[in-house]
Amino acid sequence: MYILIFVTILALAFFGIFLAALRRYKRCPSDKILVIYGKTGKDASGQARAARCIHGGAAFVWPLLQDYAFLNLTPIPIDIDLRSALSKQNIRINVPSVFTVGISTEEIIMLNAAERMLGLPQQAIKSIAEDIIFGQLRLTIAMMDIEEINADRDKFLANVSENVETELKKVGLRLINVNIKDIIDESGYIEALGQEAALHAINEAKIKVAQKQRDGEVGKAEAEKEQRIKVSAANATAVQGENLAAVAIANSLADRKVKEAEAQRLSTAAEKVATAKALEEAYAAEKNAEAKRAERDRATQFANTVVKAEIEKERIRLTAEAEAEKLRLEAKGSGDAIYEEMLGKARGLMENLAKQAEGLREYLQVAGGDANKAVMLMIAQQLPEIAKIQVDAIKNLSIDKVVVWDNMGNGKGVPTTANFLAGMLNSLPQYNDLFKMVGLNLPEILVKPAAEGVAPSAPAAK
Repeated sequence: MYILIFVTILALAFFGIFLAALRRYKRCPSDKILVIYGKTGKDASGQARAARCIHGGAAFVWPLLQDYAFLNLTPIPIDIDLRSALSKQNIRINVPSVFTVGISTEEIIMLNAAERMLGLPQQAIKSIAEDIIFGQLRLTIAMMDIEEINADRDKFLANVSENVETELKKVGLRLINVNIKDIIDESGYIEALGQEAALHAINEAKIKVAQKQRDGEVGKAEAEKEQRIKVSAANATAVQGENLAAVAIANSLADRKVKEAEAQRLSTAAEKVATAKALEEAYAAEKNAEAKRAERDRATQFANTVVKAEIEKERIRLTAEAEAEKLRLEAKGSGDAIYEEMLGKARGLMENLAKQAEGLREYLQVAGGDANKAVMLMIAQQLPEIAKIQVDAIKNLSIDKVVVWDNMGNGKGVPTTANFLAGMLNSLPQYNDLFKMVGLNLPEILVKPAAEGVAPSAPAAK
């Protein structure tokens, strides 16, 4: 148990140490410089380093021994409204400009920024850079002439950038861009230089214009002289050419007439040949047209008779097949109906016979397997119906009055009335005879010899 607790505490401690280590592992964004200060080791000369700067990476910051902070690389624009800056010629000028600075990412300059600007707000950094730029810009202007500053702006910007950036690097900054808006002097010297340059340019332009006009007049005279010479030569050549042209025209006219006559002849012959050929082709076309017309008429007649007959034949065939299919379907339906009807009757008859057989088996089971007793049970159940049938047979007899004079059988002890009733019953079909007619025999208990004095029953009908 104690071992488990110890292991748990050890695991929790290790996990806590791991989380603390993760929190102390710092990544540097691309727009910042990670500055680790504290115990950061020694440099190449063996002296202790004030800080370690990282740009675009990550590092582990040891707790208690080290801490960290960030320097922002965002560019800082600074408006420099420099006024009354003294030039090399002791002429004061105004140079409004915009300088853009930022913390440098060079290793040595980053260390300067970490040592001098870590923790400063951007406004404080801007103020430091502004003071450096003002001083170096005044120094650069003091080392150059007005003409040089005004005429060679690239050299002026190069000198400004070199002097300003040299001083900015000392505090960890670098110059990103310089934009000189304008250069204005208070005495009007630059304006005078501009006017002088403008007048000089105007005079030079006037001289060049006069020279060009002179050259134009001379050239014009030379051109006119050359023109007259060339015109005369051209006129002579033109006359000679006109004469030669007239001769050539006459020859050309003669040749044209000859060629026109020949062309007329060839044209007439070609026209006649073409006319004959056109007639021939017209006759051939008419012949082909007549043949096509005859073929079309034959096709029309064929379509009107044979095709129509084929269509009628196909219609009759399809009608006959439809009627035959209808009769087959009707016969099939009727046969299926009769089959189903007979099948139902057969099933009913089989069910009836099965029920009768089941009833007979039950009678036989009740009688203990004795067939005579089973028949007796069946007859006993049917006796009321049989008696009803016999009663129905005599109930409609018209007997208005029956007078019985009974002498008690002439002293033999048998009433006459009993003999009368027995004779009446004997006059009806006997039970045993009825059963024999259908091929059955009644039990002996029901079939006894006739009593004495009673007429025997009639023989059973065969």
